[in-house]
Amino acid sequence: MQTRSRNWLVVAVVLIVLVGLGLGIPAYIKSHQPVPEIPASVPVVSTPVHAVIGHSVQGRAIDAYTYGTGSTTLLFVGGIHGGYEWNSVLLAYTFMDYLAANPEFIPGNLSITVIPSANPDAVHAVVGKEGRFDAGDVATDTAVLERARFNADDVDLNRNFDCKWQAKGTWQNKTVSAGSKAFSEPEAQAIRDYVLAIRPAGAVFWHSQSNAVYASQCLKGILPGTLVLMNAYAKAAGYPSVKTFDAYATTGAADDWMASVGLPAVTVELKTHDSIEWDKNLAGIKALFGLY
Repeated sequence: MQTRSRNWLVVAVVLIVLVGLGLGIPAYIKSHQPVPEIPASVPVVSTPVHAVIGHSVQGRAIDAYTYGTGSTTLLFVGGIHGGYEWNSVLLAYTFMDYLAANPEFIPGNLSITVIPSANPDAVHAVVGKEGRFDAGDVATDTAVLERARFNADDVDLNRNFDCKWQAKGTWQNKTVSAGSKAFSEPEAQAIRDYVLAIRPAGAVFWHSQSNAVYASQCLKGILPGTLVLMNAYAKAAGYPSVKTFDAYATTGAADDWMASVGLPAVTVELKTHDSIEWDKNLAGIKALFGLY
C-alpha cells in the first residue's frame, strides 16, 4: 500500500510540474519573441471633401474638391476652355496631388477648393477617356483641339456668364456662340451656383496661352481685392500683371461675372498650351496663401 501511495504521489508531482511547464513555456516564449521592426512611417495624405456641383451637356460630372477646414475659401478653376486648354486641367490635378500629399501646406484659416475640369465634355473630346489623363493621352490635331474649346452645344463657356453678355462673342479673330442667354449652359450654371454658395474670398481661373495674370472687372470696374490678388500671384510667379485684357473684346467671362457679384477673381494665363509651369504657379499659390 505504501509503495502504491508513493507511486501516486510521484505521478501527482510529475503532473503538477508538466502543467506548470505547459502554462509557463508559452508565456516565456511570448515574452522572449524578438520585437518586430517598426515600419517606416507612411506619409499623411489629406483626403478632400468631394462634391459634384453639376453636370455637363453630355451628363459628365463637374467635380469640386475641398482641402482644409478654414472659414476663408480660395477657389481654383481649370478647363473652362476644355480640351483646347487641357494643360490648365493638368495643372489643377497637379495642385490637388500636392495638397493631398502636403496637408500642412494649407494654413489653418483656409479652405482650398479646386474645380479641375469645368468643361469635361470638351476635355473628353481630346483625351478619349474619363477622368484623370496624362499629356500623352491628348490629341495633337490642331482642328480637334480648337473645336474642343467649346462645350457640347458648341458654346464658348467663357462667354456665357452674366457680365456684358452678348449672344455672339469674340475669340481672337473669330465669332463664337455665347449661348442663347447668360447661363444657358449647364456648366456655367454649375459654377455660378457653387460660387454663390461658397462665396470665395478670391478665385483663380487657369487658362492658356497669354502668359500673364489678368484682373477681372465688370461694369463697376476692378475690385480693390482683385488688384491685390493679381499683383501677389503675378509677382511671385513671375508673370506680367495686366489690369485689362485688350487684345480683343471679351464678354460674358466667368471671372468678370465674379467681379459683378463682388468677389475678387483673376485669370492666370499659362505661356503655352502644353506645359503646366508648376514651379511658377506653386509660387503664386503660396503667395495667395500668405496673403489670405
